[in-house]
Amino acid sequence: MTARVALVLVSHSAELARGTAQLAEQMAPDVLIRGVGGGPDGGLGTSLDAVQKALADVLTILADGAPDGGMAGVDTLGAAPDGGVVVLGDLGSSVLTVEAALELDDSLAERVVLARAPFVEGAVAAAVTAHGGADLTAVLESANASVRMFAAIEAAQSLEADGAPSGTESQTSRTVTVRNPLGLHARPAALVSRKVAELGAAVTIDGVDASSVLQLMALGATRGRELRVEATGERSAEAVATVVEMIEAGFGEV
Repeated sequence: MTARVALVLVSHSAELARGTAQLAEQMAPDVLIRGVGGGPDGGLGTSLDAVQKALADVLTILADGAPDGGMAGVDTLGAAPDGGVVVLGDLGSSVLTVEAALELDDSLAERVVLARAPFVEGAVAAAVTAHGGADLTAVLESANASVRMFAAIEAAQSLEADGAPSGTESQTSRTVTVRNPLGLHARPAALVSRKVAELGAAVTIDGVDASSVLQLMALGATRGRELRVEATGERSAEAVATVVEMIEAGFGEV
């Protein structure tokens, strides 16, 4: 694990917590993610002890993975500067349990933050952002922004359909046909979004933000669908060529 921000996912269901963690891990393999679910008796519910243990374990692992055996560049709370843990809860009482854990240990305040976001979508968005090396604030913002995902998609596609002017910046566009059977499902969407973030250009695919794994997945683009890739900025041509090449290659699934 190389990312400086980890995730703890708290659910009423142990299976839901594990499954969401596995989904996020698939798209962000360099991010430490822990799922915590179920009550003390093993049934549905939440456990304060389990949440506290997960937070302590994750902070310890972050510290151990820092340079010089976890000493240099690590604060007393067990995380690298600008690093820490973003926590997501699925429903009311899980959020209350996390809040209780934070209130009982004041030392966590600077390194553990609670997101107000949809459980699955927020976890995926946060994981992909953390995988790119973002700090604690940026990962939290990414999780919280996931609640606006569908509104953003509708607005972008509406502008696309209306043929809104693109502005004066250098722009490049190409069309490409999806080749792999499942198209832009979770793993390919994560690969594209991470690459777009690296390129530093504003890229859209069929009108949605190509740096957003959630927006890409929401396109529902499967084999045979033609997609329009557009980019603006100094590196627009390179960005479009890179994304088109990724889609044409089928993400190793053809």
